Amino acid sequence: MASIDVYGPDGTRLPAGVGRVPKGSRYQVRYRTPEGASRKRMFTRKVDAEQFLVSVEHRKLTGEYVDASAGRRTVRDYAEAWRAAQVQHRPTTAAQVETHLRRHVYPILGDRPIGAVRRSEIQGWVRNRSTELAPSTLGVVYGYLAAVFRAAVDDQVIARTPCTRINLPKRTRPRVVPLEVAQVDAICEALPDRYQALVTLAAATGLRQGEAFGLTVDRVDFLRRTVRVDRQLVLMPGAGPHLAEPKTPASHRMIPLPAVAGDALAAHLAVFPAGPEGFVFTNDRGEPIRRTRFSDVWRRAVARAGVEGVTFHDLRHFYASLLIRHGESVKVVQERLGHASPVETLETYAHLWPDSDDRTRSAVDSVLGAPRVPVVSEGGVM
Repeated sequence: MASIDVYGPDGTRLPAGVGRVPKGSRYQVRYRTPEGASRKRMFTRKVDAEQFLVSVEHRKLTGEYVDASAGRRTVRDYAEAWRAAQVQHRPTTAAQVETHLRRHVYPILGDRPIGAVRRSEIQGWVRNRSTELAPSTLGVVYGYLAAVFRAAVDDQVIARTPCTRINLPKRTRPRVVPLEVAQVDAICEALPDRYQALVTLAAATGLRQGEAFGLTVDRVDFLRRTVRVDRQLVLMPGAGPHLAEPKTPASHRMIPLPAVAGDALAAHLAVFPAGPEGFVFTNDRGEPIRRTRFSDVWRRAVARAGVEGVTFHDLRHFYASLLIRHGESVKVVQERLGHASPVETLETYAHLWPDSDDRTRSAVDSVLGAPRVPVVSEGGVM
């Protein structure tokens, strides 16, 4: 039960209902948390003690009570507990969260009591990290940090999150410039034979790198000319490559397999048969391809092809540009690429679709610009 006890200047507790309180006395508020734990707090003025007690009881009744001792947990301690509880994180996402928090959050904020972090500190952290990280990456890391503080509010560890009205560096999405067919061919020819069909497949289907590396023979239907995407090959810290869920639920998809890609795969498998695990593409030892080692092979190839700076992901952009050039809708491009929404597709490729001015001119010219056929009436040509 909550109460206020009075202690005299010498530290002895005064009897309840004492008349005149000696100068220098202090007032101790005793109360219990919603969980039943006993708490005490001392004040020099009776009015402050009374206001505090009313505030505590009100916050307990409204569900807004926050135990002051909970806020003394460090950011690192709480964030690690939060990270371990995230059942919705895929293995690759969990590894990314751990890396970002360890490298970019803990060195600066990790030892701070979570209840003591202020908005100005978060803004200062953003400014500090903006010198090291690209705006897009910083946005991802900040998103994880903000999620930690939101969870702390929900757990009543802190009363409010300091991640409010934070100014982040403006993200600028570079405009996609699709590769030319000759550039794709040059990269293909510059790669070792065992990886050439990989380029053809990526350029002809838009598969992500992990999806292409994780492709197994049973996911390719040569008769119906389709490729089923329901897995990707991932590389986790301290572990070898293994199959995992695709990037997002929307990444589960069935992709038409063009003849050029089907023929390339068939020819590839005739020379480099799939092993016991069924992977279509493997390294020189017949093992699943490690992204890190393939990067070295890729860099040498694009240098020989004279297109340095081109990434494997550019083959995905090439595929998207082909679909757009041949009149496919936003919805179709979204489904083929496995984007979560049409917004993502438009934000990346909107500039590749013909603009409305071109369509307007074409529509008018197709009607008014067409040769006229004279209309003959009984009285002559009209």
